[in-house]
Amino acid sequence: MKDQLRDMEYFSVVAENGHIGRAAEALGLSQPALSKSLGRLERSVGAKLVKRTPKGVDLTAAGTALLSRVRRLRLALDDIAQEAADIGHGRAGHLRIGVVLGFIRYPVSAACKTLFVEAPNVTFAVTIEPTDALLSALRNGELDLVVGPITGSLGDDFVEEHLFEDEFVVITSVNHRLASRKRVTITDLAQERWVILAANSPATQRMRRGYEESGLPPPRIAVVTGSLALRDYLASFTNLLGYSSTRVAREASPEVRFAELRVKELERIRRVGVIYRNDSYVSPAARRFIEILKKTAKEVAPGKP
Repeated sequence: MKDQLRDMEYFSVVAENGHIGRAAEALGLSQPALSKSLGRLERSVGAKLVKRTPKGVDLTAAGTALLSRVRRLRLALDDIAQEAADIGHGRAGHLRIGVVLGFIRYPVSAACKTLFVEAPNVTFAVTIEPTDALLSALRNGELDLVVGPITGSLGDDFVEEHLFEDEFVVITSVNHRLASRKRVTITDLAQERWVILAANSPATQRMRRGYEESGLPPPRIAVVTGSLALRDYLASFTNLLGYSSTRVAREASPEVRFAELRVKELERIRRVGVIYRNDSYVSPAARRFIEILKKTAKEVAPGKP
């Protein structure tokens, strides 16, 4: 079993490098030794795993299937080692958290603060990326959990636990011509210009769909930025419109002030939750962090100023 696990690990390095020589160098082995290991694994599974090409090696269909299994096995072994360390050494734990932009202050920062009080030795690595990038990292075992929008459509690979719901509104300067209107329709926004956070985000897609369904030309995008602070600043101090959840808008920097416009054609309720792999080891620190997130969500009603 030990030799087979080692051969599988060597095979995964060959697959990642696409070249026997580079893989041997990465592993600190001779090419003959690595080729011998690969041949032993092929005999064990009864199938050819790689085919040689002028540039190196390509995986066969059997090799591709095995690589997927090996990656899952590697994650499982890492989980076992981490669980044994947690139990054996009583460590507070290290959490690798992915957070979608907009959820750093609430609920993640509040939950981190609470956990630090309970377990001062816990450590965090926090990654801020779009949802798709975070889910990919979570699937590959690079993150322990993700805090962001949930849809209930991720399949059996992930567990999605609901935290709260967030309403979206149009935000703009309090001096904007529409700020004092009691009722604003999407037709009123036809000639307005926007500052958005991402061209293909679910929020932007919802905004574009609202225009399309109303028979209007696409929204006029003036600025696309990955900076929440810049989006908020421009929406507050220029005539540009933004599209934001109420929670994020009301937790913006004190220097910015928004008028919130509720536009029926752009109504959107976003479900927010915590996501983790269904088959992964969830450490005591991670379980406690999830509990704190849920408690925080209940105590602070989303959307309250």
